[in-house]
Amino acid sequence: MFREEFERICQKEVVVPGLTVMRDVAISKSEYVPDHQAVSKIQDFQNNEILFRYCCLPEILRYVECFTGPNIMAMHTMLINKPPDSGKKTSRHPLHQDLHYFPFRPADQIVCAWTAMEKVDRSNGCLVVLPGTHKGSLKKHVYPEWPGGVNKMYHGIHDYDPSHPRIHLEMEKGDTVFFHPLLIHGSGTNQTRGFRKAISCHFASADCNYIDVKGTSQENIEEEVLEIGKKKYDIDKDVSLADIWCFKSRLVQGERTNL
Repeated sequence: MFREEFERICQKEVVVPGLTVMRDVAISKSEYVPDHQAVSKIQDFQNNEILFRYCCLPEILRYVECFTGPNIMAMHTMLINKPPDSGKKTSRHPLHQDLHYFPFRPADQIVCAWTAMEKVDRSNGCLVVLPGTHKGSLKKHVYPEWPGGVNKMYHGIHDYDPSHPRIHLEMEKGDTVFFHPLLIHGSGTNQTRGFRKAISCHFASADCNYIDVKGTSQENIEEEVLEIGKKKYDIDKDVSLADIWCFKSRLVQGERTNL
């Protein structure tokens, strides 16, 4: 169901208000739209009722509620379509912390659910995590200096311990992992010929609060997001990163209190 809806979105048979389509900088051909740059990810599908069903699955929410409590917001939705690597390694995702993108706290009331839509292993770029790093602090993120280029918004941690143990999360279709927004994680290159798919949602307690990221390590992501918003939607200069997240979030369960 989710795969078919994603295909319809790629073929522009379905238009989703507020949806963000991301494309790989090095892939010139998509599996669904020939002669177009490959769709590597769609974000903010909260206004598509078919894909949003993922966020409402009781099998997901029974675990999410352990982190968020009963008032649950879907803050960030993604269907990831990691393309076969072109040889430039642009299909990899740098090590990062999701909290870098989020202007709301506390971090302990935020959780990501990430579900494999097919078998995921090291050959097609499974998730890699640095266990225990969720107990640390938010680090500075910048674009990595990769020779083949970096996809838009793929910020990575500026400084981390390269000797830290890593775990590669190999998963079967339907397997789901839940992780904290401070957990350092990323993914490797897709060395297969297929597009590796996963669907995810970042949930937060509706009781969380928005923060002002100006003057913090997150100021660079706010500036980039607002610059894109100005170009695409002509948003007002006084809009903040918190305003954008408030606009695109959606209640899943309970009462919308703060977020």
